[in-house]
Amino acid sequence: MDNEDVTPSIPSRKSRINGAMKKDSARSVRDSITEMVQIVLPNDTNTFGNVLGGRVMHWIDLVGAVSANRHCRMPIVTASMERLDFLSPIRLGDIVVLKAKLNYVGTSSMEVGVDVFAENPLSGERKQTSSAVLTYVALDIHGNPAPVPGLVVKTMEERRLFRQGEKRKKMRLERSRHYKNQHDRTA
Repeated sequence: MDNEDVTPSIPSRKSRINGAMKKDSARSVRDSITEMVQIVLPNDTNTFGNVLGGRVMHWIDLVGAVSANRHCRMPIVTASMERLDFLSPIRLGDIVVLKAKLNYVGTSSMEVGVDVFAENPLSGERKQTSSAVLTYVALDIHGNPAPVPGLVVKTMEERRLFRQGEKRKKMRLERSRHYKNQHDRTA
């Protein structure tokens, strides 16, 4: 049951890529899986020898962007970082492993989940240190949002993440409308 194919969540459609019409097809979550590895150096740390939170955020954004780009093969921008939880510190000398994959796609947006692990370089022991959810938007050559391929979800876990991503997108749109209404009242 876990490996059963499911109809793509967004049907194939024509999209503008680099100014030329190109028929795109849905892609699997597996196509977007990206892993990035860093070693923690002194300039990455604070005075306690722990990685700076901003450095981790930067690495998360990079690996997430590569994952989103692998899905759409178009220029992208970061639209939001939904949540970032720091579960435990990453220490000087640790190897940091960041794993990213698509959770959900909309018309032009892609939600990417990123998990971060610290690996002890001597023992090989790994522990999860943080996780984040980011949204990227694909752009056409004029800098406007552009349609992205659909996402084929094959496993129960992929379906669960897709449904959660769909709910988060609705909440993001609701927040955006709320902020816009607040701005319009104060302008």
